[in-house]
Amino acid sequence: QVQVVESGGDLVQAGGSLRLSCTASGLTFIDHAMGWFRQAPGKEREWVSCINSSGGSTYYGNSVKGRFTVSRDNAEKTVYLQMNSLKPDDTAMYYCAARYLYCSLSWSQFDYRGQGTQVTVSS
Repeated sequence: QVQVVESGGDLVQAGGSLRLSCTASGLTFIDHAMGWFRQAPGKEREWVSCINSSGGSTYYGNSVKGRFTVSRDNAEKTVYLQMNSLKPDDTAMYYCAARYLYCSLSWSQFDYRGQGTQVTVSS
């Protein structure tokens, strides 16, 4: 059974940093691209970032580019999202998802999805 589990969400002040983790089990981790999405109350789910299966390519949404960094540790079957210079607009539930081989901008194209971890940025 595949499980994707996010952790690391917290309440942080604007300008602060946070690192999210996502561990995937029950799948061949090295064969999967890993994506991050977020959804704020009353808003549509937004694609945040993705890292391909090898970790050699990373992609970011315009709203987080230059502030967030995605990385992965294939030995630990974990992907990370380092978030710096956080803003109140970054407040959302953050979701991790796995897709075979390639990144996608679409939530529905990911094969496995986590339940999310809450990030709240206070002003």
